[in-house]
Amino acid sequence: MEYRNITVTVDEAIATLTLARTERLNALNRALCEEIIDAMGEISGRSDVRAVVVTSAARIFSAGIDLTDMMSQGLDTKPGALLAMPDTYGYLFACTNAFETCRKPVIAAVNGACIGGGLDIITACDIRLCSRDAEFSLREAAIGLVADMGVLQRLPMIVGQGYAREMAYTAGNYDAEAALRMGLVNRVYDTADACRDGAYMLARAIAANAPLAVQETKDILNRGRDIPVEDGMSLARHKNMVLMQSQDLMEAAAAFMQKRPPAFTGE
Repeated sequence: MEYRNITVTVDEAIATLTLARTERLNALNRALCEEIIDAMGEISGRSDVRAVVVTSAARIFSAGIDLTDMMSQGLDTKPGALLAMPDTYGYLFACTNAFETCRKPVIAAVNGACIGGGLDIITACDIRLCSRDAEFSLREAAIGLVADMGVLQRLPMIVGQGYAREMAYTAGNYDAEAALRMGLVNRVYDTADACRDGAYMLARAIAANAPLAVQETKDILNRGRDIPVEDGMSLARHKNMVLMQSQDLMEAAAAFMQKRPPAFTGE
């Protein structure tokens, strides 16, 4: 598909989704969100993709929700209209969820500011890296709202309750070193280019492994947050019953015996 607000490329089993609504600093409007939803759905189903890198073509990662675009649609504050808001602005929620529900691991490479809805997006990704100029903010409390695109549910599982509550209550700005200290990002790089290079290096390491095993591991990690440990272990055992019949497992065993790198096919 052709897009106006993003670009999507696939090279050596790694898909790159680049936020490219540069004139609005990747502020999330309906058009951008719907393109992300479509692209991530396609990427999730592609057998030639084993990992995904999300990056930005703008000088920052994302300015958050495009409030100007939202207000231009007319914000009706009558009770009935407010109850319908989840349907009216459902594209925002679906956009965020698309990164988490993608079957392939998703790595966010963050440069510059990552505000509000941008933070929602990266917390729905599997792994986050950033450049030294990155800055993170959960802004909703400063404008009289609560964050409702998943960040209040996902962020505490990444950084813990204390840091998540501090970010949410203060609506403050947190630099790259603070993000690293909290565990919001795995690594900090000196420049945006170095950050992207680091993301691709990590994506290649992921892509070298058995793709079905990686995908099922992501599913277990996602679902395991909401179920008891014993249920999660049972889920893993059932998935292994299927994976033990895969060609990739046979290839891994053959490669071990022959002392060579495995050539996984995802079958």
